Amino acid sequence: MSTSVSGVIEIGGAVSFGHKLAGSEAFTALFKEGMYLVELSAAYLDGPGRLESKALPRAVALAYASESMRLTTRLMQLASWLLMQRAVNEGDLTPAQAALEKNKVKLAKQDLSCDPRTFATLPDVLQDLCQQSLRLQARILHLDSLLYQGPARKTSQARPIAIESQLNMLREAFHMRG
Repeated sequence: MSTSVSGVIEIGGAVSFGHKLAGSEAFTALFKEGMYLVELSAAYLDGPGRLESKALPRAVALAYASESMRLTTRLMQLASWLLMQRAVNEGDLTPAQAALEKNKVKLAKQDLSCDPRTFATLPDVLQDLCQQSLRLQARILHLDSLLYQGPARKTSQARPIAIESQLNMLREAFHMRG
């Protein structure tokens, strides 16, 4: 990995636009959007949402509880990732440190817990917050893959690279030189 004059990181000759995007105004807007969604969701779930959930039929109340827990978990994962990436942008963490810390964040795709028919019976505000969080999650997962998984390789190169990679792992395991 090397850095070009423009600050765009090159990986094996390919330019990483993910790193450029992560340090841009677009990231700042994504960060603000994510933090606002966390605040909005917390305010709803602790206030009006709590009252709404008490008035729901038992089966719907169970779905409400499940979706609200999933929403909270999803948003905490996204907020952790956003805060970590902001620390990288501000120089508090190196990209290498962030890659190590990233394992603690456990960023993973998390869908809705109930079927679409049941989801449609939930309060509109909860439905909206869940949908917003899913869209935010998709954007962050995409940016995460650009930053930490590197550029996709061509399929025609997959076999030689896979074999070469396995041979390198064997050499490292046995401390051999190729």
